[in-house]
Amino acid sequence: MHRLRTCAARLRPITASQTAKTLSQQRPAVTLRTFQPIRRYTAPVAAEPFLNGTSSNYVEEMYYAWLENPKSVHKSWDIFFRNANAGAPPGTAYQSPPPLGMSLAELTQAQSLVRAQPNVEKLVEDHLAVQSLIRAYQIRGHHVAQLDPLGIMDADLDSSVPTDIITSSDKLGFYGLDESDLDKVFRLPTTTFIGGMESTLPLREIIRRLEMAYCQHIGVEFMFINDLEQCQWIRQKFETPGVMQFSLEEKRTLLARMVRSTRFEEFLQRKWSSEKRFGLEGCESLIPALKTIIDQSSASGVENVIMGMPHRGRLNVLANVIRKELEQIFCQFDSKLEAADEGSGDVKYHLGMYHRRINRVTDRNITLSLVANPSHLEAVNPVVQGKTKAEQFYCGDTEGNRVMSILLHGDAAFAGQGIVYETFHLSDLPSYTTHGTVHVVVNNQIGFTTDPRMARSSPYPTDVARVVNAPIFHVNADDPEAVMYVCNVAADWRATFHKDVVVDLVCYRRNGHNEMDEPMFTQPLMYKQIKKQKPVLQKYAEKLITEGVVTRQEYEEEIAKYDKICEEAHARSKDEKILHIKHWLDSPWPGFFTLDGQPKSMTCPSTGLSEEELNHIGQVASSVPVEDFTIHGGMSLSRVLKGRAEMIRGRTVDWALGEYMAFGSLLKEGIHVRLSGQDVERGTFSHRHHVLHDQNVDKRTCIPMNHVAPNQAPYTVCNSSLSEYGVLGFELGFAMASPNALVLWEAQFGDFHNTAQCIIDQFICPGQAKWVRQNGIVLLLPHGMEGMGPEHSSARPERFLQMCNDDPDVFPKITDDFEVRQLYDCNWIVVNCSSPANYFHVLRRQILLPFRKPLIIFTPKSLLRHPEAKSSFDLMLPGTHFQRVILEDGPAAQNPSDVKRLIFCTGKVYYELTRERKARELENTVAVARIEQLSPFPFDLVKAETEKYPNADLVWCQEEHKNQGYYDYVKPRMRTTINRAKPVWYAGREPAAAPATGSKNSHLQELKRFLDTAFNLEAFKDQV
Repeated sequence: MHRLRTCAARLRPITASQTAKTLSQQRPAVTLRTFQPIRRYTAPVAAEPFLNGTSSNYVEEMYYAWLENPKSVHKSWDIFFRNANAGAPPGTAYQSPPPLGMSLAELTQAQSLVRAQPNVEKLVEDHLAVQSLIRAYQIRGHHVAQLDPLGIMDADLDSSVPTDIITSSDKLGFYGLDESDLDKVFRLPTTTFIGGMESTLPLREIIRRLEMAYCQHIGVEFMFINDLEQCQWIRQKFETPGVMQFSLEEKRTLLARMVRSTRFEEFLQRKWSSEKRFGLEGCESLIPALKTIIDQSSASGVENVIMGMPHRGRLNVLANVIRKELEQIFCQFDSKLEAADEGSGDVKYHLGMYHRRINRVTDRNITLSLVANPSHLEAVNPVVQGKTKAEQFYCGDTEGNRVMSILLHGDAAFAGQGIVYETFHLSDLPSYTTHGTVHVVVNNQIGFTTDPRMARSSPYPTDVARVVNAPIFHVNADDPEAVMYVCNVAADWRATFHKDVVVDLVCYRRNGHNEMDEPMFTQPLMYKQIKKQKPVLQKYAEKLITEGVVTRQEYEEEIAKYDKICEEAHARSKDEKILHIKHWLDSPWPGFFTLDGQPKSMTCPSTGLSEEELNHIGQVASSVPVEDFTIHGGMSLSRVLKGRAEMIRGRTVDWALGEYMAFGSLLKEGIHVRLSGQDVERGTFSHRHHVLHDQNVDKRTCIPMNHVAPNQAPYTVCNSSLSEYGVLGFELGFAMASPNALVLWEAQFGDFHNTAQCIIDQFICPGQAKWVRQNGIVLLLPHGMEGMGPEHSSARPERFLQMCNDDPDVFPKITDDFEVRQLYDCNWIVVNCSSPANYFHVLRRQILLPFRKPLIIFTPKSLLRHPEAKSSFDLMLPGTHFQRVILEDGPAAQNPSDVKRLIFCTGKVYYELTRERKARELENTVAVARIEQLSPFPFDLVKAETEKYPNADLVWCQEEHKNQGYYDYVKPRMRTTINRAKPVWYAGREPAAAPATGSKNSHLQELKRFLDTAFNLEAFKDQV
């Protein structure tokens, strides 16, 4: 109640008489009406500021403060609240405060006199009632709008009419009005534009205009937006009388677009009636909707539009929005079509496209790209946003004026899939915003076979957009002009405010989930109505013919013209015997794959650097290149920077400094580096510190990496939202835009990629095979058994290795370019580096390769500060490179014939093995080799190492459980390498369901047990 008292104290100077006077003069949009009885009062509408800063919320709070202590408010308010609680009718609750010294009996008598007086405040109260009525339509008018073309469903899943919406004269009583008030003239508030140039209107006309604005074929949700300017902008767009007017030429263009949209689907149905195509029937107005958004955006200066969508209507969008050659679409229906390019390819309604053309409406060039998308319908959302952000970044578009995104959604998917919410919450983050996206929901009012009442708990499928204050425009898709108007407004909103906006096309699906599906099984009543439903093109054409906009002959000629275009394209498509995937690329990289007109050679230069460059980057990494900047002192950050300086003087690097060297050198060479993920600026394990924070000035930061060289590329390091699915998809899209950037996503812990598995499975692993689209995204996944329990121990390497496409049973042909050729042939690269130098090299190699592949790196935790996990400059100088296998170089390597056991391992366990080997004094008889690149498997190097030790048993040792980690991947490949000449023994943890034990003691016992196994020559007899 302290807050209420404070509020009342703040409002005390405003008296009840001043309130009444202000209400009559300033026409506020909202009032609390009367308090009869006040405890049961609920405001029919949300509050907006009024009374010179006072709001109805504050008055209500003041009332509750008065209930607690009547003396906490001004005397006039005390009397007002007493009268209201006593049941005073509207306009009579207020009376002037009594003169000083008036007794209680005199006060009571004065109050009863007031009740007996005529209703002197009725006029004010009636005006306030009209303000509330107007506001009610603005807030809830969409609930009664005629949105469903079929007229059988309620778009908001609620058939009830809000009590404060006037549907009949008896509802006027809700506002204290009656039928006699309908012809009274009322002054309009400043928060409505229904009057146009008029400031007063009769109540009857006010209601009519509100119905025209908010209760026809457009329903507007916007009053939850807490920005007055934005609300006023939307009101003006929809309330201004006569605003939805189109010229004859605009109507004719709209009709022509409807013809193309409709006849394209009908042509496909005639030619390939038994083929799935996920047609657009029932929402043909989507095509003019998208074209309107693009036209309007092009007029605002947009030059590049990146789109993402599910499969419904995709072919139509490709044909009539992107303007892909029709023969290229039609030839996809030929079952004998062969693939000219590598890869598995994908079905026609998943493929993407990139096209630059002239926009005929604005006569400006525009680039349109539709990103390829799997059947995980909304998974493409963050990918599109990342690609859009990258295109904006590379062209210097810091406001989103030149590059924008459009996302299409299904209604069930929009409401049901969490990635929609994750993507919305990237929309305003500085390193992820694309400055506004236009979302178009194709609202079929059904999800596959699921009724919307079983598919969502929210009134609308679009309610998730309210979390970012995006306005939502619901529109009946069978009214093409309403659709066109709404799309114009949506494009204008995005251009004006650079914020997201949603267009909800309420439509239906004329066929089942696909053309082969029978919808009557599950929605019989809906599909009975659909069968009777007149197609929207026919309805709109008849409307324009009646209006005299076109003649029936002109309409039929337009149909015949487009049908001829389709027939001619169909004839040409029969000559297409081979599918060229290059025609379906959504992100071409012109010039990247060739050098002087010739394909690049399968070579990779040395990834080493000169000592001078290493020293220079090291000095930047250990300094604060900004004056008067106070870093965290004491034993923390200052010590980190001093430690880096000491390492540079000693010509060594640890993990963080090795990463710094790789990033800094690439930036110096003009390669943009972007590192994104949860807490990546500092690093989860407080090892990175790429962003320094001034300890005395809020929000003042320094990124030393951006001070490596005068003309360097920019370094972007950004903490992300607590999202993996959305952020990894975003970074994948960013990496898609250009091959000349190192884009990395780091999981806070390796197992966090679990919630991004859809992006990994659908886009990263098979991306090139499905869409012949290379991508150089890097995943950094902290991994290692540290005795910390099952959570955050394992990055699940077995999952990535299982999806690798190299054959375990075939020893490859070794050629001069084998190492690079093997990388080119794989679907992704999987490494587990055990040294900072090798980590440095693999990051640089990712850019210096003549192609791009996803790179999965299992990064360490304890090795970040392990005293032995440091590398000399000598391993990073010119001529050095990434080592796929780090061979044994100790005493065992000097006398290989004496070696009894050759242990192969990867990652952190190497240091535990060497420590145990030294403790057991087996350095002469046991060799340990590290496989740093797991996939593609280094057959050649493993073969050479095994042949070097002819008398040695072969052991694979890992710290992970036997059914996890690398064993199932490595064992068959090692046996293929040695032609199954001897067994490959296993040393590691036993099979288990969880990645690690939660007991530190158990962890140590398991470690001791498998180390005993690794070095005990008799340990493997039980495995035979």
